[in-house]
Amino acid sequence: MDITEKLQNKVVGLPPFLAKEVLDFIGYLEHIYQRDQESNLLKHAQQASMRKVWDNPIDEVWNDM
Repeated sequence: MDITEKLQNKVVGLPPFLAKEVLDFIGYLEHIYQRDQESNLLKHAQQASMRKVWDNPIDEVWNDM
């Protein structure tokens, strides 16, 4: 049995108010996942533009911390 079937079996027997809670929680998880994906893309984009600022001899001391 795959994860989708397991979820379906659990949700089918829930009363409507609990099923709505599950649905709300899934929406929350989707939101958090999307936010994290967007954040990772922004971090990656920032690395190229900030390389000159981060990689310089004056700030080399901070690399050991």
